[in-house]
Amino acid sequence: MKFMRKKHSDQNFMRLATIFYILCLFVSGCALSHFEKNIPMKQTMKTFYTKEPINIDGVLDEPVWKKATAYPLYLSKDKTAAGQKLNEAGEVRFAWDKNFFYVAASFQDSDIVAQGKEDQMHHYRYGDLCELFLKPANESYYWELYATPAGKKTTFFFKQKCALDFENYSSGLKVAANCLGTLNDSQDKDKSWTAEMAMPIKDLESYGYKFGQGANWKILIGRYNYTRYLPETELSMTPQLSETNFHLPDEYEDLELVR
Repeated sequence: MKFMRKKHSDQNFMRLATIFYILCLFVSGCALSHFEKNIPMKQTMKTFYTKEPINIDGVLDEPVWKKATAYPLYLSKDKTAAGQKLNEAGEVRFAWDKNFFYVAASFQDSDIVAQGKEDQMHHYRYGDLCELFLKPANESYYWELYATPAGKKTTFFFKQKCALDFENYSSGLKVAANCLGTLNDSQDKDKSWTAEMAMPIKDLESYGYKFGQGANWKILIGRYNYTRYLPETELSMTPQLSETNFHLPDEYEDLELVR
């Protein structure tokens, strides 16, 4: 009887050990599969509500900008994989209130250039630029908004995920910039420029998609950096895209509006 009990106990132990081993293989296999596929963790860019309206003057001195999360700019993934490094850094912050969505941008810049003289121009052809892209997560359309170091602005509206299908949009966008250096003078060396943008929420909601806490929007910031001190125009962005193409709305980051 003792021998039978011992044999039975050994069999139970082996069954448990086998089950444990299979579970370990399953768990480790899942983890390895997740690793090998390089599935990114879901992230969001947070923007906090401000009770005090922001004065759009290009000077980032409001208390909300000191509290807001700073998101750095990157070169695209294909460029970093090739060993390229960002030469002139930048960062952006976000805020919102009942009337506007705000952006504060700060860019290192050794040669500040902005030769576009009017609003609603394709300013990426004429010099340094901060571009804001906003898209409802479950819609095909999106906005492309500009602020230049000269305080000029542009609003383009894209009806669908195609960089050729866009139109000028007469929005109430407000922008302002402040330069630490001399604008359009390549004979000296500049330091940086800052910009503020305020896009009316009523414009963002003009096609029926709500903008506010709990609404699902996606965002991208793109930067054009023209400078005589680099071999070519440097384009950077946040979030980091797979390639240097700002019209990849499926890769824009989730925007979390916190109140």
